[in-house]
Amino acid sequence: MKIAGKELKSRLFIGTGKLPTYKILTEMINRSGVEVITVAVRKINPSSRYENILDYIPKKTTIMINTSGSRNAKEAVTVAMAGAEIVNTDWIKVEIEADTRYLAPDNEETVKATIELAKKGFKVFPYINPDLVTAKKLFDAGASAVMPLGSFIGTNKGITCENLIKPIIKEIKLPVIIDAGIGRPSHAAMAMELGAEAVLVNTAIAIASDPVAMAEAMSMAVAAGRKAYEIGILHQSDYASPSSPLTGFLNETKEKVRQKNVQ
Repeated sequence: MKIAGKELKSRLFIGTGKLPTYKILTEMINRSGVEVITVAVRKINPSSRYENILDYIPKKTTIMINTSGSRNAKEAVTVAMAGAEIVNTDWIKVEIEADTRYLAPDNEETVKATIELAKKGFKVFPYINPDLVTAKKLFDAGASAVMPLGSFIGTNKGITCENLIKPIIKEIKLPVIIDAGIGRPSHAAMAMELGAEAVLVNTAIAIASDPVAMAEAMSMAVAAGRKAYEIGILHQSDYASPSSPLTGFLNETKEKVRQKNVQ
């Protein structure tokens, strides 16, 4: 996958919120093959005497700064620039939530932040409510991808707005990364089968009894879903179709019976 000037082998991106400890990050990244992770600026503390998340991220990994917690475009731009300077990255996930109960993205403010950050030369990955018109505006704004939610953050409900995501994948000439709500490997596979370029998973991995193993499972599911999409997903039918047609066998049997009767 080529995205924002990078060529990636893995189509799974991982968030780092809610992890029980940052110490598992190195093994998680190595075992799952993940190449991109998101990090919220408030979690970065290079002077920490305890756990500094940067100590556990392999150097080959691309860090995407997450502006989560921002309430408007101005805050998001400020947070993005501060985080980018600390970790020396130009990849920014714009996440703006004015709603505190459902953490729904503010699409309008997200477009504003994307315009400003893209002008400054950042690779911008805006997180949005699935909306084709907003996605078109983000394309015009210079976004490197669009990241529609599958369902609300942390709900683990999977893709509940498939009919809103499909037009974005079909119409927008940008990579589509489905973010939020992915709770099972089957959800990740479904996202890829829809034609998404990648998925971003956080909660389902972070709160699993074995986060490292779950990251590996998600990676396998993403690879399987993508391969199925590239092969071609079969159309559904309302009627049964036998996997082993009997027509030839029955005709052959009838012919043998007829010949026996003649004899």
